[in-house]
Amino acid sequence: MSPLSGSERAALAHELIMSLNDPRDNSVEQAWNEEISQRAFKARSGNATLLSREESRKQMRERLG
Repeated sequence: MSPLSGSERAALAHELIMSLNDPRDNSVEQAWNEEISQRAFKARSGNATLLSREESRKQMRERLG
């Protein structure tokens, strides 16, 4: 028997971790999907304030003190 490759081990680990979350709450997943869709729409339509990675990291460091 050959050992699993790195990607196969990662896939197995992911499945095991995901199984800890069962039963799956579809309402939470639906709410996140809606939030992502709304944020993407705002960004595409120009109605969102977008930050560079550097600015975002700077703000997070300031908030964390």
